[in-house]
Amino acid sequence: MHCPRAARDPSTAAETLKSDGRRPSPQEAASCGWTGRGGLPRDPLAVRRRRAGIVFTLPVVTLVGILLLYPIAQTVYHSFTVWDGITSHWVGTATYSQLFAKPEFVQVLENNALLVLSIPVAIALPLGVAFLIQSKLRGWRFFRSVFFLPTAVSWVVIAYVAIRFFADDGILQHLLNGVGLGFWHPNMLSNERSALIAVMITFVWSMFGTNLIIFLAGMATVDQELYDAARVDGAGSFTVLTKITIPLLRRFIQFAFIVTLIAAFTALFSLIFVMTSGGPGYGTTTLEFFIYEQAFQTGDFGLASTAGVILFLAVAAVGLMQLRFFKGED
Repeated sequence: MHCPRAARDPSTAAETLKSDGRRPSPQEAASCGWTGRGGLPRDPLAVRRRRAGIVFTLPVVTLVGILLLYPIAQTVYHSFTVWDGITSHWVGTATYSQLFAKPEFVQVLENNALLVLSIPVAIALPLGVAFLIQSKLRGWRFFRSVFFLPTAVSWVVIAYVAIRFFADDGILQHLLNGVGLGFWHPNMLSNERSALIAVMITFVWSMFGTNLIIFLAGMATVDQELYDAARVDGAGSFTVLTKITIPLLRRFIQFAFIVTLIAAFTALFSLIFVMTSGGPGYGTTTLEFFIYEQAFQTGDFGLASTAGVILFLAVAAVGLMQLRFFKGED
């Protein structure tokens, strides 16, 4: 078989193959030194880069496997066992049946569902404030710093601030006294439902700064000429917000939703531990706090693993529904 000399050169192999008008057989490719993809010669530089990429990526992949994938696999396995932290034996789905038969676990799921319902508020409020700040409201730099403040402190500090605010003799009661409603004593941390409302309000406030920065960053990418043109056409602030800002910030809203969702399921342990310790009763116990109680207070690591799997599935399900919603919007 005639093998063009130029075809052995990686820089001219593509042109030779194109002019020939056909794809070489494996035998022809081997006889001509065409050992790469599509019958073309391997580029030594590309091969070295590919190998270097594998070498640099392998440690990261290994760490992810050891620190993330292996614990997840272990948790899934132990969710089907009775495990005291030392020994375990397989019981199948009995742990799942046992978990859902607990009335307190049903209440825990309801608590998490109510926290998820607070996410739209945690998105809408900072979005509106970001729009006002972006409109250069008088004193906007001061308000931006104040609203971002909760993000700069830990959940423990936020919890102590919330305790002082919602306590029976706290800031809220003094505000009620100041407006002539001193006869009303909410006692928000002493009642199951009102305690959960207090946690939800604190959660929305704690996420305010993070979502505000996300939306301000998104608004900085919007062409200012769009706002100028809308105002020339006589559009009001509400029209500009709903017809220009929100549609162009769809991806930023999606990102803020995911961040807030993850926080609602997995970042409230410190807040609840300090603020209410999951009480009164199970009134403010979330899935992650329930996992802690089962594992480290009752020693039932198998049941804690089962709750952990349910927590993972809940976050994944809500996240996928949200992604499908935004995909449909596109």
